[in-house]
Amino acid sequence: MPALPPPPRRRTQIFLASTLYGAATLAAALDAGCFTPADRRLLLVANTAAVPETTPALDEAPGFERLRTRFDGVLSWNEAVRPFHPSGWSPRPDDAPLWERHLRLLWGLGDDDVSLAVESLQVSPALAIVQCFPDAPLDLYADGLMSYGPTRNKLDPLIGTRVGRLLHLDLVPGLRPLLLSEFGVAPEIVPTEVFTKVLAELADAAPALDAPEGAALLLGQYLSALDILTPEEEERLHVRMLRGAAGRGHRELVFKPHPAAPARWSRMLEEEAGRLGVGLTVLDAPVLAEVAYQRLRPALVAGCFSTALVTATAFYGLPAAHTGTDLLLERLSPYQNSNRVPVTLVDATLPPLEASPADNGEQADLNDLLAAVGFAMQPQIYPGLRTAAERYLTTHLTPRTRRYFKRRRLTALALPGAIPSQLSFLPRNPTVRRVARRARALQRRLTKAKAPAKTKVTT
Repeated sequence: MPALPPPPRRRTQIFLASTLYGAATLAAALDAGCFTPADRRLLLVANTAAVPETTPALDEAPGFERLRTRFDGVLSWNEAVRPFHPSGWSPRPDDAPLWERHLRLLWGLGDDDVSLAVESLQVSPALAIVQCFPDAPLDLYADGLMSYGPTRNKLDPLIGTRVGRLLHLDLVPGLRPLLLSEFGVAPEIVPTEVFTKVLAELADAAPALDAPEGAALLLGQYLSALDILTPEEEERLHVRMLRGAAGRGHRELVFKPHPAAPARWSRMLEEEAGRLGVGLTVLDAPVLAEVAYQRLRPALVAGCFSTALVTATAFYGLPAAHTGTDLLLERLSPYQNSNRVPVTLVDATLPPLEASPADNGEQADLNDLLAAVGFAMQPQIYPGLRTAAERYLTTHLTPRTRRYFKRRRLTALALPGAIPSQLSFLPRNPTVRRVARRARALQRRLTKAKAPAKTKVTT
């Protein structure tokens, strides 16, 4: 009697999320049928706050119960890797098989066929989870403007080639993401109407918002935590938002601080609002900005470079304006900083808060701009974008667009715009290059000769 074939193995999909916005994106992708059927779907929650013990995870946020119905279970990555911080730990290569065995036992996976859907693949916790399941097929999903930018560092081909798709929201219609395109990963849009329907569920479950309807909504960010701005500079940025909205004639303002922001920022805004004679409400409720859009229908949304500025216009038809992007474009360092593309896109597509109505801030050549900025950020990963970058810089470099590029960066990459056009032959002139190398060598020798001699101290 012939042996019966073994029964098919159970298929389990594991979805990693660290924010409620990301979980909503996954819920929308599932509702839209972006994932094949599976026997089990598990949501893996990672709390990546600086101090996770004092910050609620996304599965404790208001409205999460509405999203939970899409999954057969909820797991905690923090519990699995405790006492390590989820953003700072990844398995050593030799330990990865042990971790896979441990996680399969901990989560009851057995010998299931596991597939993964993660965000921010270049860093942990996503990178760590992918390393723990080296044979699992992989999808990447993105919930913000950063997905349009280049991969922030060179990925191991054994990981990059495992990615099947990049699921992303259509935040900038017509713009094609660069992320993981070096591996031929195809971008796939999560339908906007499905995503906004999921956000409507969150709005229905959210607590009442003690804020006036039709006011100008100011979105705070916590850039000092990333060492991009000092706390004092960030305070002044929020005050600048308030003054800009008041200057447009808005008499009722609502400030939505970043969840990790200290309370002193709102107090400084309250003092400025009193001086300007405008009403200010601080929205402390832990809800997404998109929930506030549906509940309050603000007359204006103002901020720096938050993705929520773009969702306001793209998904809800609300007027939005940015402020402080000029400072951020100058301050971001190194040039490869992954926040550069979100800042650039917000600056290029939305009007400045302090601008006249005629300055709408729109750019008709966003794909060309993105190619130029992407190549300048990661020329080793995207060498094929050099021609597009040279074309854009030759034909579109103006006083307005120059803010997106650093002259030193253009010089280092021998790109147009590094020096005045009448001297453009110099970087490619071999005699000039030879003289420059000799001058640099001489300068190094002189610097070394002037350095004080080290004194040997004996005891």
